[in-house]
Amino acid sequence: QVQLVESGGGLVQAGGSLRLSCVASGRTFSMYAMGWFRQAPGTEREFVTAISWSGIYTYYADSVKGRFTISRDNAKNTVYLQMNSLKPEDTAVYYCAAVLTKLSTVVVTSAQQYDYWGQGTQVTVSS
Repeated sequence: QVQLVESGGGLVQAGGSLRLSCVASGRTFSMYAMGWFRQAPGTEREFVTAISWSGIYTYYADSVKGRFTISRDNAKNTVYLQMNSLKPEDTAVYYCAAVLTKLSTVVVTSAQQYDYWGQGTQVTVSS
């Protein structure tokens, strides 16, 4: 069982930056592929970015590529989402998710494949 707790959300002006953190419980965090998703009111939950448990492989949605960076520190059981050049359309609740994977190269982009989810953290970008 893995519990995920996100933090770092808030209100920021367009063009600003935020860094989200997701801390995981459990001793095998290093074997979980991690992802970030977001959901704006009235919309479906959408994929933002994901990282393999090795931390070497990452994947980004086109909408955030070049602006957002995912990283992880397995010693701290934490995955990060650095968000730069924020836009009003980035406003959403951001969720981190975890899934146990056998291979260090696996990056998971489908929400349906994740087993564990955090409670979410609100990010609001004002224009």
